[in-house]
Amino acid sequence: MLRSDSMRLAALASALSLVVAGSAFAQSGGTGTMSGLKLAGDQPIEIESDKLEVRENESLAIFTGNVQVIQGPTLLKAGSMDVYYVNDKGGNADAAAGSATTGTANIDRLEVRDKVYIKSDTQVATGDRGTFDMKTEVLVLSGDKVVLSDGDNVLTGCKLTVQMKTGLAQVEACGKRVMMSISPGSQKKP
Repeated sequence: MLRSDSMRLAALASALSLVVAGSAFAQSGGTGTMSGLKLAGDQPIEIESDKLEVRENESLAIFTGNVQVIQGPTLLKAGSMDVYYVNDKGGNADAAAGSATTGTANIDRLEVRDKVYIKSDTQVATGDRGTFDMKTEVLVLSGDKVVLSDGDNVLTGCKLTVQMKTGLAQVEACGKRVMMSISPGSQKKP
C-alpha cells in the first residue's frame, strides 16, 4: 500500500477506534457528545486481506476476505472494505483526483461490510456494515443489531452515527428501542 493511501486509511482506523471512546455510556438517551473524537494519521497502519482488487477506471480499491486493519491499539475487521477515490474527470482543480496505484490517491469514502468489528483498548463496536465519508467526516455503523460495549456496559441499537468534527454521536433504534445496560461501579472515578 502506498504511503498516501496508508495515511488516509489510518485516518479511518483512528476514526473507527474513537467511535467507542469517550463517554458513550454516561449519556442519557440516544444522542450525546463523545469526547476525544479526532482524526489522527500519525501511527503506522497495517492492512491485510485475502484479496485486493484495484479498479483504476472506477477509482476503487476492493479488499475482500478476512479484512483486518490495525493502527496502534485499534483493530478493524470486516468481510470486505471498499475504498473509493476522488475522481476528478470534470476538471475541478480544487478536487485532488487520485489513483490507487500511483500514490496520489485522495480517498472520498470507505465502506466496510460483513460482520464489522472494531476494537480499541476496552471498547468494542459491532455491526453489519459501516461507512466513513472523508469530506463530511461522518461515520455510520449500521445493521440489524449495532452493539457498542465497554466491559460490562452495553449500548444497543441499529444505527450509530458520529459527526467526527463535533464529536456528536447518535444511536437510533430503527423501529425498536435503544437499549443501554450500565454496571454499577464501572464508570471511572475522577
